[in-house]
This record gives sequence, C-alpha cells and structure tokens, in this order.
Amino acid sequence: MNATVNDACIGCGLCSSTCPQVFSMGDDGLAHGGSIPGECLDSAREARDGCPVSAISIEE
Repeated sequence: MNATVNDACIGCGLCSSTCPQVFSMGDDGLAHGGSIPGECLDSAREARDGCPVSAISIEE
C-alpha cells in the first residue's frame, strides 16, 4: 500500500502529525507520502480523511 499527496497540498502538517510513519513534511513546505506499513493503515486513512483539501490518496 502506498500514500500519495497531490498538488492541492497546502502544507498544514496535519497528516504528518497524525501518521508520521507514512507522511513527512519536505523542504518545499509540503507533505509527502510513502509506503504504508500494515499496522499504520488506520492512521494513514485518518490522515487522508482529515486532510482539509483532500490532497491524499491511498492505493490499497
């Protein structure tokens, strides 16, 4: 499974604080996703659902 963040990201940091195992804030000030370990799927979904601009996609 993989999480991606699209161009709609506003860099609020909510995803990286909700699920730091998957999301990080880059030097560009925007969030970046990555591979989702099985035990982090629920928190990755929570980050996706909480994104204020719906910039996160999860490929399952």
